[in-house]
Amino acid sequence: MLDRRLNAYRPDLAEKSLEGQVDALRFIDGKPARVTASVTAMRPRPDAASGIDTELLYGEPVSVLDRADGWAWVKSGIDAYVGYVEETALGAGGAAPTHWVTSPRTFVYRDPDMKTPAVLALSMGSRITVTGEAETRGTRYLLTDAGAVIAKHVTNVDAPLSDDHVAVAARFLQSPYLWGGRSGFGLDCSGLVQLSMMMSGKAVLRDTDMQRASIGTEIGRGDLQRGDLVFWKGHVAIMTDGETMIHASGFTMDVSHEGLDDAIRRIEPMYGLPLVYRRPS
Repeated sequence: MLDRRLNAYRPDLAEKSLEGQVDALRFIDGKPARVTASVTAMRPRPDAASGIDTELLYGEPVSVLDRADGWAWVKSGIDAYVGYVEETALGAGGAAPTHWVTSPRTFVYRDPDMKTPAVLALSMGSRITVTGEAETRGTRYLLTDAGAVIAKHVTNVDAPLSDDHVAVAARFLQSPYLWGGRSGFGLDCSGLVQLSMMMSGKAVLRDTDMQRASIGTEIGRGDLQRGDLVFWKGHVAIMTDGETMIHASGFTMDVSHEGLDDAIRRIEPMYGLPLVYRRPS
């Protein structure tokens, strides 16, 4: 059976590319749109009371397969994740983004002046379309349809922030843990891995089991070095060296450092020993 997290199909409707692979009454191509909310939750059902599978960031592209009762059924253009988002979080495809946010968090101001009201708060990885620039009291701003953003908080879209995903992950230290989160406002363990690697030029899938099956090559524990990944059932951490890791921890409820040996002892009674160690390619 195809993974419903990565393949859009229901009994009544499915994406055109799945014709002949699944049963559905209709097969369609999705319509392009972009996220216009700061961050929007993606859920497995069109119900605000249901759990959050993941999040989409401002400016990220989606393919919209259905709209009904205030909800849109979409497929992410970033990692192919499928789910429901509130329809108000989406806008027309519009011009392609030119820049993305490289600061963990930043504000978009009404005017190119930090003393004017902030109209949006954006996470690292958010995509914006720059239409001009301005300078106020020595601070340079980039102008967008949404407002003005501090120029040093963004760079050309898809230009890696760093070639070291560990250094990117460390920028989120003490950021709160959020189940399903993948933004600077809150992250879960696989969200931290995905966002830090995305900002380092490496596209990876969203959930822990997907990452465990697809990232890099398996190594032994004795070979661990900076940047390697440790996978438990339902959890992943990034090694900062051979003995210490950084992870979005549901134990401390934030992004924190922890010794690998300490983590193994703490986690084993609940979830067992690590399943695999992997080195990203």
